[in-house]
Amino acid sequence: MSGRGRLAFCAALATLAAACALLPLVEPAAWLIQAAVLIGVQAGVGAAARRVPLARPLTVLAQALTSLLLLTLVFARSVAPAGFLPVPEVFTHFAALFEQGVQDVGRYAIPAPLTDGIRLMLIGGVLLIGLLVDTVAVTYRSAAPAGLPLLALYSVAAGLSEGGARWLWFLCAAGGYLLLLLAEGRERLSQWGRVFADRTRPGAAPPQPGSVGGAAAAPVRTGRRIGVLALGVSLLVPTALPSLSGGLLDGVGAGGGGVRGQGGGTVSAVNPVVALKNSLDQPQDRTALVYRTDGGDNGENGDNGLYLRIVALDRFDGAQWKPSERRIGEIPDQLPAPRGLGPQVRTSTVRTTIQASDAYAQDWLPMPFPADRVRLEGKWRFEPEGRTLVGYDEQTTRGLRYTVESLQVRPTAEQLRNAPDPPPGLEREYTAVPGTLPDVVSRTARQVTRGAENDYERAVRLQDWFADEGGFVYDTEVEAGTGVNAIADFLRQKEGFCVHFSFAMASMARTLGIPARVAVGFTPGTARDDGAMEVGFQDAHAWPELYFEGVGWTRFEPTPTRGSTPPYARPDAPDPDGDSGEVLPDRDGSDEPTVAPSPSQECTAQQKRSDPECGLAAPLPGSGGSEEGPSAAAVAGVGGAALLLLALLLLPMLLRMRRRSRRLRLRPRPRGTGPEGAEGVLAAWQELLDTGWDYGIVPEDSATPRTAAERLARVGELRPPETEALQRVALAVEQVLYAPEPQPAPGIARDVQRVRAGLRAAAPRTLRIRALLLPPSTGRLLRAAGHRGRALRARWIRAMHRPRPAE
Repeated sequence: MSGRGRLAFCAALATLAAACALLPLVEPAAWLIQAAVLIGVQAGVGAAARRVPLARPLTVLAQALTSLLLLTLVFARSVAPAGFLPVPEVFTHFAALFEQGVQDVGRYAIPAPLTDGIRLMLIGGVLLIGLLVDTVAVTYRSAAPAGLPLLALYSVAAGLSEGGARWLWFLCAAGGYLLLLLAEGRERLSQWGRVFADRTRPGAAPPQPGSVGGAAAAPVRTGRRIGVLALGVSLLVPTALPSLSGGLLDGVGAGGGGVRGQGGGTVSAVNPVVALKNSLDQPQDRTALVYRTDGGDNGENGDNGLYLRIVALDRFDGAQWKPSERRIGEIPDQLPAPRGLGPQVRTSTVRTTIQASDAYAQDWLPMPFPADRVRLEGKWRFEPEGRTLVGYDEQTTRGLRYTVESLQVRPTAEQLRNAPDPPPGLEREYTAVPGTLPDVVSRTARQVTRGAENDYERAVRLQDWFADEGGFVYDTEVEAGTGVNAIADFLRQKEGFCVHFSFAMASMARTLGIPARVAVGFTPGTARDDGAMEVGFQDAHAWPELYFEGVGWTRFEPTPTRGSTPPYARPDAPDPDGDSGEVLPDRDGSDEPTVAPSPSQECTAQQKRSDPECGLAAPLPGSGGSEEGPSAAAVAGVGGAALLLLALLLLPMLLRMRRRSRRLRLRPRPRGTGPEGAEGVLAAWQELLDTGWDYGIVPEDSATPRTAAERLARVGELRPPETEALQRVALAVEQVLYAPEPQPAPGIARDVQRVRAGLRAAAPRTLRIRALLLPPSTGRLLRAAGHRGRALRARWIRAMHRPRPAE
């Protein structure tokens, strides 16, 4: 492969390495294979155009046209003549796909599905970056500035993705760029003759008159400009990326998974640590929502109001609770059956009409839980795991009027007490606690629930301990607290508001093996004279939800003086519905239960993947609770990054092995040019000197071949057979340098290998390892690069000052 061809290959490889940072954004990762094929064709066309040769602008134009034909073939062959000709209909199709991709980016959370629109954006963007890198690094022979488009590609990926092993993708991108720089350096060096002497070594002879000497003038100005520009791109690009994101978690900050406020004096009620506390601390309780319900009363038997739930916080990292990244989709006409709810639990349907005030604007929709059907206008999407609705494209609740049909679930204490074990996947996901959680949390949970016989009794004891028996005080003036010790501090100080109580109870329930999460929303509010219910900002609230198979997610109320304790959480209270084991019809008189049996009991694994309703019985893709293990994209990315890191560590060894192979390879060539001719003998001798250098014997430029051979044999402690082989090589070199007609030197490569084996056998273990992994002789490449750079600079200066011929 020629130097230009090798450089083009490395440019394509660097582009694909930087594109690996996009892998966590979508599933599956098949698009990267398609992008690799198209990048390869694009690079091949550029190499062929430079071989002709075409002018540089024409080369770039040929590559751009080829890229357009390839994109047409992949994405628009159904509307293109011959399947690849870009007629106007093709561009219309591209515009529609691009618009669809933008909508999909706003619709789905990370990792998003690989729709046609997203695939076009990914592959088209990678092709564009590949064209820029190839143009700058190969066509215009300046590899250093080619790092800017690579950096832009990596910055986009890093800014959009959250968490994950970002350092692996950075290693991929950085390794590709380093490989590109090395390829350019080698391509430049290949245009100059072989260097046998090293006159930069201390003690070496001074340069001859007329030679290019002195210290290498580093391209300081260019390096600084590129560095400043690269730093600016890495800082500015991620700050602009939130405008590109409209997914489920758009606006979720680091403070606990909340949704941003919308300005104009509005208050967000989602962030449980900041916005919820701000709502509770307002001096005047402004109206957020007004609703009417046809449920007769606004509670269960007059003592359990209609909570308006906004979002569930189900990811706990030890320092805070926040929502998981989950996929969202279109709002179905009939929402799927609540997860885990069985037919034996009595339910009734309630219709609620809600009017949001102009002062209340945030991205999540308050609804009774669990909602069964929603009627509203605007740009909203449905997240099935938490059964929440989220707005996109700047859609908020400001002034919104909507209607919700929801289920009032009325389990009995006996049903909760006899609940079977939850599905393994759900249990694994919702009982996970980080290793940084202080031991006092689990220890206190065990002490409070000592003697309880089942999860229901443990949950009730935790609730009663916080609400009545533990000596806790409700106080909104207490700081919410952050970090892994926040819950432990709350258990010790016993002062806080709903965030503290719900976070602590959910965490303690998880340590006991009870699936738990935290819900954020509003308490029922206050009844008005006209029969409507008014909910103010000070009604913002947080409460724990615990999962019981056959009932589903179940609310508990540990916060004293706030909200209302549901009847099923008061086991001593009489059962208003009579026999707890009787299956009662709902209030509409239907003999059939209002919900289907729990999908987690009836669906097979295959049905759960294919049927949306059955799919609710298993964790959603990307939730972290799937039993399928890491995705193929994650495995491929981690494996690729590990291989790239290993290649970087082994790069000196690989370069040394390749140089040795080229010097000693045996191929039939005309006399005087093969390894047994003059050039081959000098190459073998140079390899012998470098081998001694690798094993600690620095070559002396002033020594004759015979003197150098004697020194190698003495310092390297060679045995007689290796010494004889070394003397034969030195004699062959003297023949080439001084004899009028050099004699052939058969077997010189074998002699060099024999000497190398002797040096290795006599060297200590640490020296052998260094000679293998970090051979010092590879420093010749850097020194040669400095010489060639100075020579190139001198030639350029002479060309600039050369007088032009008179016209």
